[in-house]
Amino acid sequence: MRHAKSAWPEGVADRDRPLGPRGLRDAPASGRFLADSAGRPDLVVCSPARRARGTWELAAAELDGPVPTRLDPRVYGADATELLDVLHGVPDEVGTLLLVGHNPGLEELVLLLAAGTGQVGSVEGPDGSVRAAEVDADAQGSDGLLDRVRTKFPTSAIAVLTWHGTWSGLGAGGARLADLAIPRGARRTS
Repeated sequence: MRHAKSAWPEGVADRDRPLGPRGLRDAPASGRFLADSAGRPDLVVCSPARRARGTWELAAAELDGPVPTRLDPRVYGADATELLDVLHGVPDEVGTLLLVGHNPGLEELVLLLAAGTGQVGSVEGPDGSVRAAEVDADAQGSDGLLDRVRTKFPTSAIAVLTWHGTWSGLGAGGARLADLAIPRGARRTS
């Protein structure tokens, strides 16, 4: 999961940037997506950056009960290879992991792990959120879910990947991109 939209206050270090108004709306929607569609994680590994922590805290409030969370400084500013190293250290008893971090590393990681899989159709929810869902490859043509990730992996994006095996054995092309969601919170009209 990429952190929600952040603010850019003057004089604040990148690591200390807070969530902006849109991020404060979208982060809880990410939690609702996790609760309703992606499943509750067994473990969360989160960047220590303020905007990533804030995203997870607001998303976690939408879940039933606490989820074990590890702040990992390696996630901040990491590229795909460094993030894969983080995943390789996850205990095998963890079935579902949520990694909360930043671009371009997360986008690169999704593309590395799921290269060549998935097809997409776009679905807009009643709350204005946009979600990609797998469809028949013949019906969709060459536009795949990975193409959508390559085009844009925006703030609050959640990529759901599946695979069989151990965390330490996870590698390039070893996962399937099963879902891509871009949860959005309700916009104020007045």
